[in-house]
Amino acid sequence: MDGILRNRWGVVGASVLGLIVGAGAINVFCFGVFLKPVTADLHVGRGLLSSALTLQSAISALACPVFGWMIDRWGVRRVMMPGLVLYAASVALFSLMSASPFAVTYLIYALAGLASPVGGPIPYSTVTAQWFDRQRGLALGIGMAGVGLGVALMPQLAAFLIARIGWRHAYLGMSVAVVVLAFLPVALFIREPPGFTARPRRGESRGAALGLPGTEVGDAFRSWLFWGLGLAFFLDVIAINGTLTHIVPLLTDRGITREVAVTALSGTGIALLAGRILSGWFLDRFWGPYVAIGFFTAPMIGLTLLMSHAAGAAPFLGAICLGLGIGAEIDLMAFFVSRYFGLRNYAKIYGTMFGLFGFGVGVGPALSGASFDRFHSYTPVFGAYIVMLAVSCVIFARLGPYSYPAGRHRDTPAPAAQTA
Repeated sequence: MDGILRNRWGVVGASVLGLIVGAGAINVFCFGVFLKPVTADLHVGRGLLSSALTLQSAISALACPVFGWMIDRWGVRRVMMPGLVLYAASVALFSLMSASPFAVTYLIYALAGLASPVGGPIPYSTVTAQWFDRQRGLALGIGMAGVGLGVALMPQLAAFLIARIGWRHAYLGMSVAVVVLAFLPVALFIREPPGFTARPRRGESRGAALGLPGTEVGDAFRSWLFWGLGLAFFLDVIAINGTLTHIVPLLTDRGITREVAVTALSGTGIALLAGRILSGWFLDRFWGPYVAIGFFTAPMIGLTLLMSHAAGAAPFLGAICLGLGIGAEIDLMAFFVSRYFGLRNYAKIYGTMFGLFGFGVGVGPALSGASFDRFHSYTPVFGAYIVMLAVSCVIFARLGPYSYPAGRHRDTPAPAAQTA
């Protein structure tokens, strides 16, 4: 039994389940499901409640580097176990939202922002990178596919619970889902490889105590490589999120029924899952920047199709191309950090880059909305998005060889942890 629980693919499976109920699926993608019943019950405007989500996103982005530091200092499991309890509690707190005063709701969203990094990709990608070397891309791709499953499943669960027990009890139900799908699998399967038990000295990271290869944090933050990758993924999430969040109104503006438009959005979810796994498979076989350029070219094609106003299947193909792009981005980021900066300070570096990425999540939808309000069209901002994605591709083309390629460095300190 102990051997089963320590199987490295059990780590991947637990990552899938944990990310289904992750912060992205519940706090962001379920927000729209709760928006109308919450605002109607509290008698507040949609803009006011949306501002609370903006506050949460900003705090979460700032908390990501701190969370990465905690993981590198104390280890994934020791941080995740209490962290998931706090995350589940933060989801339950949404049931206490109030309009009198609305400051209570702001406080709840702020607390959710602080707890949300533990429900995101940072801890799961960190422990997966520790267990896998040559199959790291595939393992990350499968594990991060949980995000796509969460986007597809959790809004449906939220709608089901709201219809039957009301929005306050629905949030309590979502909290229970976090305990069942995240806390229990993490307790059973998430653990670092044998040998990851060294106690770091004060001011030292766990990776340094273990003698893991990798770049020091200060050197990483002073390198063009870190900021280049950060900029590439920042521009990518602005372009793709900015388009997909407006895909339903864009299609209905063109005379497509809302039901068909929502079906197109669901199609992007399937493409997202495919992008997660395919990008991981390709990363283990081809040079990562080429893989990134390929998957970032897909949304450029999708944007071109949407700008063309072509009828028939064109807008649906465009949405699928965008889904492939957003499906690959988190896998690529996690993989590149491990190959260009190593594992010594992986969580700190990845957490900071993911924080930059998080800031971009809310920028794209605002830019698309501003374009439509100003020009009554998404075409101007879509053209800008294509340029952003092209800049990202140029950055990827200039990355150079991996600093820490597979098989050349000892990624785990004990023979039992070595991977194929």
